[in-house]
Amino acid sequence: MASTDFGRTVRRWRDRVSPAAAGLPSGGHRRAPGLRREELAMLAGISVDYVTRLEQGRAANPSEQVVEALGRALRVSPTEREHLFHAAGLVPPGQGTVPAYIAPSVHRMLDRLTGTPVAVSDAAWTLLLTNPLYTALMGERHGRERNGAWRAFLGSNDRVRHTPQARQAMESAVVADLRTAQTRYPADQRLRTLITELRTNSRRFANLWDSGVVGHHQASRKTIDHPQTGPITLDCDVLTVAGSDLRIMIYTAEPGTEDAERLELLGVLGPQPLIEEGQAESVSGGADTGRRSL
Repeated sequence: MASTDFGRTVRRWRDRVSPAAAGLPSGGHRRAPGLRREELAMLAGISVDYVTRLEQGRAANPSEQVVEALGRALRVSPTEREHLFHAAGLVPPGQGTVPAYIAPSVHRMLDRLTGTPVAVSDAAWTLLLTNPLYTALMGERHGRERNGAWRAFLGSNDRVRHTPQARQAMESAVVADLRTAQTRYPADQRLRTLITELRTNSRRFANLWDSGVVGHHQASRKTIDHPQTGPITLDCDVLTVAGSDLRIMIYTAEPGTEDAERLELLGVLGPQPLIEEGQAESVSGGADTGRRSL
């Protein structure tokens, strides 16, 4: 019964979200004003087949990550998010766990920054949402590589260049962020698992963690080696949403420069030709991407 109720809820709420409200083109003939299944699947980062099976009640026990991703894609309110979890037969994440809810105001901000690469992560640096230009710039990120901390210490094949000094500062800031998150969200099992994995498999992380290092993210300039446009040097700023600990990473180019021209070209090319990994079948816990960067 839970799976049937969940599927009906997703189907009903999909109909009420217009493509424009989700930041998608609204052209072409549509039988209904809401999102198509393919569009919902793309926004949530899961396969169209899985969305179909969920809506038809043929897929039971969706994971917490899948429910959270669908809620973000459907732009639900906090009350609706709670209902969606209950419909899936799950207990909504409560106090003591890392928040993953993205307020409509943050969605609207991303919708308006179409010419700027933007990504939203939670307090543990798990990637929650990106706009198409960010995906085109950095490539697709799946599984554990959706977590920036995991990428920074255990990942590979990043497009971002790092000087030794910049890498050290970034790693110190990431470790400090995870320590703060652990203090604020002591009941979050995924966060505990992430920290344990990093301490076990990265000597660098373990040394920084045990040393009690402190650090914070500062505005910086990063050079991204893009396979189609060549190197693009951009300013990177990290903003924090008060009350939720969401991290918004924004990349901008100085107007009138070659970097600005390359970023504009990237906006024309779009993310589709740049996919380097296979399409994810479902959302999995973990990480951001890149060889060693956020």
